[in-house]
Amino acid sequence: MRKHSIKHTRLNGEVMKEISSIIRTEIKDPRVGNMTSVTAVDCATDLKTCKVYISVLGDEEALVRTVDALKNAEGFIRSRLASGLNLRNTPSLIFIADDSIEYGVRMSGVIDRVIDADEKAAAARPEEEEDADEED
Repeated sequence: MRKHSIKHTRLNGEVMKEISSIIRTEIKDPRVGNMTSVTAVDCATDLKTCKVYISVLGDEEALVRTVDALKNAEGFIRSRLASGLNLRNTPSLIFIADDSIEYGVRMSGVIDRVIDADEKAAAARPEEEEDADEED
């Protein structure tokens, strides 16, 4: 199976949906945050490994605790994944903390501040130009 084929993309989507469901409904570990989401899944073409990118609403400590808890529950999640999907091989799961949402929010804030500064600077310029015209 090629890396960017439609079949591979569809497989990643199905694995992501199934893992999200398992985490949401079947994991009872208190270390797993309530607002845990699977942001992306990347299965290897041979289905031996699968990288699962996890995002948690909260601080960095909550993200680390959740990823550790999911690493401990990897066998359980893998067995549920095997029963939920009909695959020849059930991949071993590698949970990775994903901070792309936090990074996006931070960049959006930076962009908003720059836009506000530009608008304030533009609003201040016509007043300076009017003052210069009155002096002439």
